[in-house]
Amino acid sequence: MTDRISFQGEPGAYSHQACHETYPDMEVLPCRTFEDTIAAVREGTARLAMVPVENSTFGRVADIHHLLPESGLHIVGEAFVRVHINLLALPGVRLDQIESAMSHTVLLGQCRGFLERHGIRRVTGADTAGSARQVAEEGRPELAALASELAGRIYGLDVIAQHIEDQDTNTTRFLVMAREPDFSPRGEDGMMTTFVFQVRNLPAALYKALGGFATNGVNMTKLESYMINGSFTATQFYADIEGHPDDPAVARALDELDYFTSDITILGVYPADPRRYEDR
Repeated sequence: MTDRISFQGEPGAYSHQACHETYPDMEVLPCRTFEDTIAAVREGTARLAMVPVENSTFGRVADIHHLLPESGLHIVGEAFVRVHINLLALPGVRLDQIESAMSHTVLLGQCRGFLERHGIRRVTGADTAGSARQVAEEGRPELAALASELAGRIYGLDVIAQHIEDQDTNTTRFLVMAREPDFSPRGEDGMMTTFVFQVRNLPAALYKALGGFATNGVNMTKLESYMINGSFTATQFYADIEGHPDDPAVARALDELDYFTSDITILGVYPADPRRYEDR
């Protein structure tokens, strides 16, 4: 199998940065959509996929939680990437020459303070790296892009203002997906287990299902619900917990969960990224 890692977006995207930082020796494979990113691994074009799932400022990435259970892939790792936003312009252009900045609408909102202070108009682009590419291709000195430093290097742009984001803790969490699961204990910061489940139609079923994690001292770091099959009454829950399914406490908690659920699917068991605990 080709030693590639796929990601959604153009070269220079923050997903590309996540690939570069986590697997610097792997060849990257840009993909048009998240579905294409997953299909590349499923079909053998890439060995791994780097998929963003949540951002510390804007919450979960739309559609990802629906895609993961049906992807046929397994989570084998996680990565946290600090989202530093930079103002990129043509070589030699000064900050006072910039009239407009182009980027994805989310990044434009994250740099509102800087752009207002410098009187720079916001222009919505398809994505961050694509905006950098467009600035390089158009060659207009008054137009800049908001993107990563990696995008600047790829498209030959200068960083004329660095780390201009309003929130200095903005971080995106990524999941690393593979065709085969890896349940082996590894890493130096403990293990994580991710799963989805549906509760049975019983009074207080969710409360009872989650009780086993509390009584067994298992830390649940994420619990989210979303509708499935277009129904208001069909709900699936997505959960991350600290620990390995073979840990006695985790095994007992999962046994209790099983009693109150109609379906449980483990999406992956993987080492915790040390950056997960940096703010604790």
